Amino acid sequence: MPTPDARPDPATIPAGFPSVEVATVGETMVVLCPAPGEPLEHAERVAVSVGGAESNVAGYLARLGHRATWVSRVGDDPFGRTVVRHVAAAGVRVDLVTVDPAAPTGLYVKDPGAVATEVHYYRAGSAASRMDPGALADQRLAGARVLHLSGITPALSAPCRALAEHAVTDRPLPGALVSFDVNHRARLWPADRAAPVLRDLADRSDLVFVGQDEADALWGTADPVAVRRLLPGPETVVVKDGAVGATALCRDAEPVFVPAPRVAVVEPVGAGDAFAAGYLVGLLRDLDTVRRLRLGHLVAAQALASSGDNAPLPPWAWFDVLLDAPVETWSPLDLTARDPGWSGP
Repeated sequence: MPTPDARPDPATIPAGFPSVEVATVGETMVVLCPAPGEPLEHAERVAVSVGGAESNVAGYLARLGHRATWVSRVGDDPFGRTVVRHVAAAGVRVDLVTVDPAAPTGLYVKDPGAVATEVHYYRAGSAASRMDPGALADQRLAGARVLHLSGITPALSAPCRALAEHAVTDRPLPGALVSFDVNHRARLWPADRAAPVLRDLADRSDLVFVGQDEADALWGTADPVAVRRLLPGPETVVVKDGAVGATALCRDAEPVFVPAPRVAVVEPVGAGDAFAAGYLVGLLRDLDTVRRLRLGHLVAAQALASSGDNAPLPPWAWFDVLLDAPVETWSPLDLTARDPGWSGP
């Protein structure tokens, strides 16, 4: 089983390219959104932003002090340049992003409603949907400690599914721990078609993130223990249960549950990516399981309290205090009124 402690062989890394800690691979799109509460059909202006699960994870990792590379494909168009510029601005390496002159950059549009926001995707035939296993062949990825991908990628196209299967089966980055966020998107493929593919990819990964509601919809698993029985292969399965908390089920160890702190939710989009990034930072820093889960919750809380896919983060000292807080301080933790610069319980 690969471990995140693997170190690069200097002979395999081209001169001038410092080794990465985490490589993420997947599609990122331009996002168009009218003003909050304004239906799309009546909007005269829209805000332009960028969103993508794997690049979100990379961005949080970079801003928390880790070297992250995002591997993807964009069109040779203004949207593609917007995406690359946005991801790079977060401190993520983008030198392994391919520009495709024959396919467009993906796009999705938000349509705010009275109850919820509907999303319209325009990504069929996108540049990213043309990724294949060769995306992970570059020597600049040598020495990565973690390879992170999600269940969105295999839904994009047959070559993208081959890429995901290559990542978990052939292990193209020797020594890298494979992290897989199930991230089922019903608009891309229905549960009955996605369920066996996502289960197989998850079971061949080392670390898996999955929502409890997501696992129930896909596989009929009612609790974290049932999810773990369904996925015996990974070293660790992390089951997230929204505002309730998250459970880490590590092989040969008792389940570890950490409740989520209370937070005023502005928008839930991107919170799962933030949680995965926080947990991965804890793993890279060799924190224990409780602190990994806490860090996942704390980064996710920042995303929940923000309207964008990539929320601003407080100083590391803020995280440090809460990671070491006694259980009696953590359990009732309420972040709804916390200033982002708050540095004590």
